[in-house]
Amino acid sequence: MSIYRTTKIFDNFPCSHRQWRHDGHCRYIHGYSRSFSITFGSHELTDSGFGVDFGNLDELKAWLSHWFDHTTLINEDDPELKLFQMLHQKQIIDLRVLPNVSMEQTAKFVFDYTNSWIKNQTDARAFVLCVECRENNKNVGTYSPT
Repeated sequence: MSIYRTTKIFDNFPCSHRQWRHDGHCRYIHGYSRSFSITFGSHELTDSGFGVDFGNLDELKAWLSHWFDHTTLINEDDPELKLFQMLHQKQIIDLRVLPNVSMEQTAKFVFDYTNSWIKNQTDARAFVLCVECRENNKNVGTYSPT
């Protein structure tokens, strides 16, 4: 069965993160401007000929902004979680806790949300094929279920 592919890029989400288990410099808080390339699939197009209508993605962009725009990301098992929560309460950082902040795991986090969201928005006509997460122009993590 043929699949139409539609890709939308969301960029310029400046955030910081740390990978506390890393034995190198990534264990320190550092930041990038993240971007996401989300490839949607559909077997049928809309009456307008679209796989996914880019004009209907404002809610998804708002969700991405909530998680990644001027936020500090840490892993849910970070041993300094309480310290980060205190900094958040004092409005020093805008904390977001993810299962894991790696590009690969962030891509899966965005995939899981977006796939459920787009299926709901399109009565399961559209779905997500792949999410690419970039922390800069050199480092990319990708997730797809196949």
